[in-house]
Amino acid sequence: MANSALPMNLVSAESETAAVARAQATGRIRWLVWKLAIATLLLMAIGSATRVMNAGLACPDWPLCYGTLFPGAQMNLQVFLEWFHRLDAALIGFSTLALVALSAWYRRALPSWVPLVSLFALGLILFQGVLGGLTVTQLLRFDIVTAHLGTALLFFTTLLIMGVALLPYQGTGTVGKLPWVSLVATGLVYLQSLSGGLVGSRWALHQCLDGSQLCSVMNSHLLGVVPASVSVLAIAALVWRTPALHPALRRLGTMAAGFLALQVLLGVATFRLHLQVELLTVAHQMIGACLLGTLVCFTTLGMRDRHSIKLATPPTGDKLSSGIMPTGLV
Repeated sequence: MANSALPMNLVSAESETAAVARAQATGRIRWLVWKLAIATLLLMAIGSATRVMNAGLACPDWPLCYGTLFPGAQMNLQVFLEWFHRLDAALIGFSTLALVALSAWYRRALPSWVPLVSLFALGLILFQGVLGGLTVTQLLRFDIVTAHLGTALLFFTTLLIMGVALLPYQGTGTVGKLPWVSLVATGLVYLQSLSGGLVGSRWALHQCLDGSQLCSVMNSHLLGVVPASVSVLAIAALVWRTPALHPALRRLGTMAAGFLALQVLLGVATFRLHLQVELLTVAHQMIGACLLGTLVCFTTLGMRDRHSIKLATPPTGDKLSSGIMPTGLV
């Protein structure tokens, strides 16, 4: 009996060691992903401040600033914003390289999709760097500036999907169609963010109010508030009408409604004040990014909820569903 029990003990020890290695690898990747997500949100805030402070061309060359890594003699607030924006972007780029390296190193202990998504994130940040250079060399061309924002948001959402997908989570099976509603809301909010970026990069509000030009760009952004807001409110309503919903999903749904209310208030204030208060303009973009991120997290957790229930539900054949026990199970 002792000899027969020994292999089982060895197998148990090996499986426990493998489980610990998987947990450690997942924890390290998750920690880096969340740090990168926070840094990206801050980078977008700095980029927004750079734009509203007219500092996008404060450094006339790229990737250096006045031909040096640290423009000491030319340093002022505008130069600092543009220089620090580039510095933060470079740090995020190197951190993303570290994420790819760690994902490759721990690939045997991680889900198979992690290295692939890490490479995708690296591709986005490299493309983002190219767009960043073009915004300077092409003198803040509006389509490049808008694409720069859109790529930053895609990179941000990719990190959030990775971080949420690596969290320990067990669904409750009550999520229903909520993930699909959230997915639609995520798409609408993303498009609305791009629309806002286009309004900002073309200074459409100023031109519409001062000379009745580009009012169609401004009005399309204002009209886009309606479907995006309705979709987020639908999520909040469904969340509170869904019994036994996972507390994390309920909190995220409530957060999305709160961010929406704050975003609308900031938008109204920004419009009324004609973008004259820079802090309000930056806050408007940041709360929009937070709303988008919340919806991404909600959608990812909701999809995991549906997937976990499918895995937990045993397959049923025609005989089982009809109430006839197969002879092989008797």
